[in-house]
Amino acid sequence: MAIQSTTNQALEDLDATSTLEGLQDVITTLRDAFGIDHMVYHWVDSAGDQYGCGTYSDAWRDHYIAQNYLRLDPVISGCYQRFHPVDWKRLDWSSKSARVFQAEAIKFGVGNQGYSIPIRGPKGQFALFTVSHTCDDEEWLKFTETHSRDLILIAHFFNRKALEFEPNRIPDQSRALSPREVDAMTLLAMGCSRAQAAAKLSISEHTVRVYIESARFKLGALNTTQAVARAMSRGLIVI
Repeated sequence: MAIQSTTNQALEDLDATSTLEGLQDVITTLRDAFGIDHMVYHWVDSAGDQYGCGTYSDAWRDHYIAQNYLRLDPVISGCYQRFHPVDWKRLDWSSKSARVFQAEAIKFGVGNQGYSIPIRGPKGQFALFTVSHTCDDEEWLKFTETHSRDLILIAHFFNRKALEFEPNRIPDQSRALSPREVDAMTLLAMGCSRAQAAAKLSISEHTVRVYIESARFKLGALNTTQAVARAMSRGLIVI
């Protein structure tokens, strides 16, 4: 409950901020609330300019840039090829350069565990929201299973705010969801499966799927998880 309360307040603060420094304040608050070592948001806008906020040390950031680790970081390359959140242990760390990079990251306090959420925005915008920590595999699995939905929502809130900082940005025109689409998406956001949502709405699972796909198309989402996050972040559904 404490995490949920802090998260809700932080997202309200995020929505109200008008500066990049505000993003940094929010991400630090969230890192502390989740009790992990680091939380980072990094994005490349449609013009190719890079921005970031997070809790990695200045020493690691400077070392990362000096060593040009961007070109061999398995997290960057692996997430760029994916649409779904990924645990770092599922990435390819087999090359010697990747193992050296991993050892350096741990030495600088990044942590031996990580979970990254890739996000794709309009006109080529790409972002990565990451949490990392030092713990064993069992503890990390429990953490990600417990908090993955909240982290995905937070990631998309950060991305929506980041897009506001792009020069010459044209605001997104959200298409309204129908009442049945709102019902279906709300139940998914509450953790229901499609079958459970169908039972609660007294309709077939096929019909639920139609509503979900229609909502996903209207929201410009790549998958259902992203559609739920966008609908929540835009206030189209409330749980």
